[in-house]
Amino acid sequence: MLKIGLTGGIGSGKSTIATLFSQYNIPIIDADIIAHQLVEPNQPALSLIRQTFGDSVFNNDDSLNRDNLRQLIFSSTDKKQQLEKILHPLIYQQMQSDFSKQTSPYCLLCIPLLIETGMTSFVDRILIVDCAVETQIARVKARSNLSRTQVLSIIDNQTSRANRLSYSHDVIDNSNSISELADQVKKLHNQYLLLSNA
Repeated sequence: MLKIGLTGGIGSGKSTIATLFSQYNIPIIDADIIAHQLVEPNQPALSLIRQTFGDSVFNNDDSLNRDNLRQLIFSSTDKKQQLEKILHPLIYQQMQSDFSKQTSPYCLLCIPLLIETGMTSFVDRILIVDCAVETQIARVKARSNLSRTQVLSIIDNQTSRANRLSYSHDVIDNSNSISELADQVKKLHNQYLLLSNA
């Protein structure tokens, strides 16, 4: 089965593209969803996070305080790397497990940090969702409480747009209308079906 790695910067529209692919009954394995599940109450990753970062990143009910953790990791590269060292192997393991259960001609693996985490060898093709930086900023601000400075900090912590594009086999330009996006997805879907039968 063909593994398509879907990636792009924050606010590029990865979720929209994944939704369009899912309309063709293509399985989507999303690293962000797995990451959220890994830090639910009683998950092993939670105790490792507490051991590493202390009680300040937890709420009174012992749930993870995502805002406090986000502030901590974006203010320190070392802390960010510590969190990645905890979560990334667990995310990778779960993605492999989920992938092994699929029977579709191809599978979409939505991995926001595909390039940054060195997971490019885990996929057969890399599909980049691309848009202008100002578009990314506007989208993230519209859906969250983050300031422009915070969004720019996240973008700066990700690989550059040019570097990301250098890894691409396929690119979707997400500065267009939803119908144009749907057309791009349809073409790629047909291309991936052909490749999966090759």
